[in-house]
Amino acid sequence: MTNDDSRLSRLGTAPLGTDGPEVGVQGLGCMGMSFAYGPTDADEARATLECALELGVTLYDTADAYGGGDNERFLSPFFKAHRDEVVVATKFALSMPSGTTGPRVIRNDPPYIRQAVEASLKNLDIDVIDLYYMHRRDVNIPIEETVGAMADLVREGKVKQLGLSEVTGSELRAAQAVHPIAAVQSEWSLFSRDIEANVVPTARELGVTLVPYSPLGRGFLTGSFTNADQELTEDDFRRTQPRFTGENATANAALLAPVRTVAEARGASLGQIALAWVQQQAVVHDLPVVPIPGTRKRSRVEENTKATTIKLTDEELASLDLIAAKVAGDRYADMRFASGAPGGGE
Repeated sequence: MTNDDSRLSRLGTAPLGTDGPEVGVQGLGCMGMSFAYGPTDADEARATLECALELGVTLYDTADAYGGGDNERFLSPFFKAHRDEVVVATKFALSMPSGTTGPRVIRNDPPYIRQAVEASLKNLDIDVIDLYYMHRRDVNIPIEETVGAMADLVREGKVKQLGLSEVTGSELRAAQAVHPIAAVQSEWSLFSRDIEANVVPTARELGVTLVPYSPLGRGFLTGSFTNADQELTEDDFRRTQPRFTGENATANAALLAPVRTVAEARGASLGQIALAWVQQQAVVHDLPVVPIPGTRKRSRVEENTKATTIKLTDEELASLDLIAAKVAGDRYADMRFASGAPGGGE
């Protein structure tokens, strides 16, 4: 991609790893444009992609698991039209067993990786993937073996940079010993801060960029809903997540009070304050941080990118830092799909 685009300078930039490109300091999570969050307006989603690029967003995130490749195929025309301006990130590892409708399984074995990358290249209709992530960790496959297979893809010109998602600090260190890792994607928000104990310090030491997903707590931190069971459609993924249903949802909604206080004082939205907190972790922890809030609306992209200009005071940070310890409920109903799962390290 080109690095002298004036749009980038308007948003600000961050490096993607130690030898990768500069990207907009805020990226875009594209999953919800065609998957997981209920009905979507495809035309508005396409307009949102164009709006994001115009505002300086250059890192676009998808995965082969989002609709069985449908999300990659949806994004393909946009990527092709702006190939030299965008960084395309996709992922492998969540496999649907052939001939079944059961839950996905995690696969990190080299034959599967090769199969997955070829499918993603075809879905995206591009010659090379800019950033290729291991979506989840299969603890039965040595991570050195998995990253070795991914490194082969770099040598073959199918992939430019490697990333890992939902790994521990020790797994990141083991992977880095095999091949440079450009980015680690983990959930990081006012509600989810467990990566600060080990992953963040390791990434800082190794020169790895942190790419926080769900920095808005899947919309909960924006105040757009307070109980998934009562307010979201049947096909919305968030209805399966413990934090957003029942008594947990009621307790967690009350935790937004300090976010609301800061937002009102700043004349900002709750989402902007939540995002500003994540963006500011780059300074707090001294490493590149490029969150990828997901949206399918132009108005939200405009709102989200404005959060990059908000610099919270020490007092504001202190009031917001108290939230995470009080959150009720796990991040997932099945925590095997999160870092630190049994057998996964610290």
